[in-house]
Amino acid sequence: MSTVRTRTQRPPGHDYVRGGIRVAGEVTAWVCTPWALWPHSVPLAIGAVLLLIGLPAVFSTPGDRPGADAPVAVPGIVTVLLVVLHLVAAAASAWALWGTWIGATVTVLCLVVPFTELPRWRALLSTPRHQAGRPARR
Repeated sequence: MSTVRTRTQRPPGHDYVRGGIRVAGEVTAWVCTPWALWPHSVPLAIGAVLLLIGLPAVFSTPGDRPGADAPVAVPGIVTVLLVVLHLVAAAASAWALWGTWIGATVTVLCLVVPFTELPRWRALLSTPRHQAGRPARR
């Protein structure tokens, strides 16, 4: 028996540089947001972690992830809004935690991400509704 190995095709708009820039913003949100909220409210900090990490793990647009899709399929606009949520949280928490230089650097990163994500976002927003977990109309 021979094993056939197929190469996983990347979804439209995905490449390592764009993905790396987006992930830098997301990881910043995952780390900074609970850190900034912790002194004010421990449950709020824990809730922020659950939202920022849990929502994208559960909800995604079919075909957007190179490996596999999340359990709950959503339209492309939801995936785009989740990325925007991460960017806003990263920028706001960086300003709350650190001084001007780091806050400004994280803000610049978060402003660059939408421009690098445009090809992916166009592909996500052009995804037909029936591919996003809704049955096709007949």
